[in-house]
This record gives sequence, C-alpha cells and structure tokens, in this order.
Amino acid sequence: MFKHLLLPTDGSSPSEVVNRKALQFAKEQQARVTAIHVVPTFHTLTYRTTMLEDTREEFVAECKAQASKFLTEVERAAQEIGVPCRSLMVTHDHPYEAINDTAAQSGCDLIVMASHGRRGLKGLLLGSETQKVLTHASVPVLVLR
Repeated sequence: MFKHLLLPTDGSSPSEVVNRKALQFAKEQQARVTAIHVVPTFHTLTYRTTMLEDTREEFVAECKAQASKFLTEVERAAQEIGVPCRSLMVTHDHPYEAINDTAAQSGCDLIVMASHGRRGLKGLLLGSETQKVLTHASVPVLVLR
C-alpha cells in the first residue's frame, strides 16, 4: 500500500519510539524510508539564547552533529531490519513546511511522526509541529505516540 515513508525525527524519546514502529511498518509494507531532521536557520535575533553566544559556524557545526546523531540512529535501525533508508538534514525556520515540502519533493506517500502530547497553554506557546504538518500535508500523515 505505502511505498515511501517520510520519518521526521527530533531525537526525543517519543520520536525514537515512533522511529522503531515506523521502520517495522515500512518493513511490513516493503517500503523505503526517508528520515529527516529539520534545524533552524541561524539568526542574530532569536528566542534561542544559545544562538546569541554562537557564531554562525559554531551553530551550523552543532546542528550538523546533532542531526547526524539522530539520523545515523534511524539509518542503523533501518539497516538492522532490512529497510532501505536515506536521510536528510534540512535547514528551515518552520519544520512543518520543511517536512511537507520534503514529502512532496521526495515522492513520499506517507508521513509517520510522533506527537509529544503538548496541550493547553504549553501546546499553544510551544506550538505543535505535528498539528501543523497534519493541517498542511498533501499526503496522509500517521501520528503515533
């Protein structure tokens, strides 16, 4: 049924759990997986106070290292169970847009992602990338917890 899954990952515990489930689902579907990690663009004016201390080069290096860690884990798990997997680090200020754009550009027919379960004021203030993906996606989205 599904042949190409997009698997956004942020390295969180919920994301790691969903990664394992999504890879098993991909194996059952005989599908391939594209794993994606979205990093923010470097800004000199930002809500992320750590950016204010970094140079652009330090920030980019830190983002690449973090993305590599998260994506390598997905690739390793995919290889262990025999699921074809490629990975991408994408720089974008709006992760939901990067996820939806990548799904369209890569020909993915399903996005599988975690929900962190943020509700109420926390959900309002922090936002829900999963909700935004669901709202704007042009392909089906499977949300797991």
